Amino acid sequence: MPDCIFCKIINDEIDSDKVYTDDQVTAFHDINPVSPVHLLVIPNKHIESVQNLEEEDQELMGHMFSVIGTLTEKFDIHRSGYRLIINNGPDAHQEVPHLHVHILGGKTMEHPMG
Repeated sequence: MPDCIFCKIINDEIDSDKVYTDDQVTAFHDINPVSPVHLLVIPNKHIESVQNLEEEDQELMGHMFSVIGTLTEKFDIHRSGYRLIINNGPDAHQEVPHLHVHILGGKTMEHPMG
């Protein structure tokens, strides 16, 4: 998608603080972090939201969550705990129409959610 900010990050058209990239996913630091560790993990394929996932995306999503596990170890939050957030649609405040997973960690999370 030519106007998608995340597609532009994937294609290095916009600077970002990338922490991981391969042929399927890209991960980078959130520009407005809400915790000491706040990463975004996105598929390189433009998928607008969870609602737009197709059967062919199963392997991609499995890989994405495998990368999330690797990143939580790299940033040393795998033992203390972390939160994964996928905002889907306007009521959930999905600000960028490109599927993305927030990884939050490095502090005790507030609860309840919502």
